[in-house]
Amino acid sequence: MREIASFFNEAAHDEEHYPSSIDPRIYHVKLVVEHLGDISNRRVADIGCGKGRFGRILKQRFPASTVVALDIATAMLRAAPGDLLRCAASMTALPLASEIFDGAYATESLEHAVDIETAVAEMCRIVRPGGRIIIIDKNAEQWGKLDTPSWETWFTRKQLERLLRRHCRDVSSRYISYWEDVEPDRLFIAWLATK
Repeated sequence: MREIASFFNEAAHDEEHYPSSIDPRIYHVKLVVEHLGDISNRRVADIGCGKGRFGRILKQRFPASTVVALDIATAMLRAAPGDLLRCAASMTALPLASEIFDGAYATESLEHAVDIETAVAEMCRIVRPGGRIIIIDKNAEQWGKLDTPSWETWFTRKQLERLLRRHCRDVSSRYISYWEDVEPDRLFIAWLATK
């Protein structure tokens, strides 16, 4: 875990590859917003938030929401917007009470967890019954398409569906692209769940 934190603390200085903002028209963003729904006066957790680029958009769209941004790299958290509640934490040991969030999401961050099963369980633990969870990450069937750090893990649709079903009543997944009107090349998968 120390190696991962060190990598991302260093990466925080690389705005080209780890940007502070994201185009709100990208389908990853639209899908997170759509699946979580109206989060006004609600609390959501951004698991592995990086510089908080998704949380930034959620707070702009829903100013009355509470977005808790969690990341193992303190340098990444320092770059996150000040209107997010920032917390340094590992995905496998979230320092949060159970069932206090209305939603949680992990966008291209679960792949960096050292224990995927525990990270998914933790994400589900903090969400109340009826709350929504979305994970967007890379497809194991496309492994090798990108250069990846040695610790990174990609997932099959069934693998994460199975882990989410242990904690959630409704679980589905689908291939997605960065852009809504572009046919998915099967690199990215979105897993959608309701606890």
